[in-house]
Amino acid sequence: MIIVPKEKPVIENLNSYYLDIRKLIEHYQGEIGSACVHFQAPSAEGVVFFDKDDLLNGFFRDSEGESEGKAVIDRLMEASVGHNFAISIYEIDPEKIYFWANIPAAEKIYKDLSAEFTDLEGLIKKMGSQNLTGFVDVSIGDGKEGGLIFFDNGEIVGGSFSWEKGEFKNSKESKELLIQKTKELGGIFNVSRISLKKEGLERQSEDIEQEGTSNVLTMLEALLNVFERVITSNRGIASKFNTLLKKKFMEKADEFVFLDPFVAEFQYADQKITFTGDAGDEELVKGLTESVKEIADGLGILSRLNGELKAWSEKYGKDLEKFHVSF
Repeated sequence: MIIVPKEKPVIENLNSYYLDIRKLIEHYQGEIGSACVHFQAPSAEGVVFFDKDDLLNGFFRDSEGESEGKAVIDRLMEASVGHNFAISIYEIDPEKIYFWANIPAAEKIYKDLSAEFTDLEGLIKKMGSQNLTGFVDVSIGDGKEGGLIFFDNGEIVGGSFSWEKGEFKNSKESKELLIQKTKELGGIFNVSRISLKKEGLERQSEDIEQEGTSNVLTMLEALLNVFERVITSNRGIASKFNTLLKKKFMEKADEFVFLDPFVAEFQYADQKITFTGDAGDEELVKGLTESVKEIADGLGILSRLNGELKAWSEKYGKDLEKFHVSF
């Protein structure tokens, strides 16, 4: 499901023919932090959500089908060869980016309700009483205006409205205006339920230890994403990231067996971590953070890395304190 903010994008009408999509996203990660990029072509469409440190989720559809997840960026890069995408970028509040990032997996529970037969104000109250976590998507009249109303366990937590400049407003006035416009001009309503998944990762396991490991891997993946960006932005060492990482892992393998490249329990490729070993959370965090700091210190870029990791450190502050990690 592709839903983007109703407000005017901060950047619009870019053409994928002239762009390196991955570098575009990296640029706006540094420029505006959290956002979504919308790709629109006559026979294909996609969206990618990101924050300052990481790609969070994405969705892509064309004549061959649909796909969801971080790997969507690769599909979009491939598709840009055959499709001329118009690209728009929407800034999103970092406090709400994970809500948005879960929208592609939303389940539509009420479809194409007409204002002729359904009162929007009554529908909003009903969704509150049903403890909805999700959103009501409102198209007003001919579809040129509209809004989104977001719920978290029945509470309205914000909205996105085509006539506002800001994003994810919890505006009573805008909600009332949305209701009034549907009464005067008519409209269509769709209601979707979402299952919030921390940082876009599936959290279905009842195994507490495994769930903890998943969260730690997410944190470490974000760390390596930032570190890779810092390395690749330095022309002198841009092509050496994988070599530097592998060399350091080999040096640390005696202490942290899971890092041994020949054992291949821990692998990092295409900005994603794959881990098949049984090392605990503390060992994983210690091995990876020590490796990153030692590489950065050896290259003389530790100070710069510390600056780039500010948002990451704030996001994972409790975990970093738990594992006694500092940058």
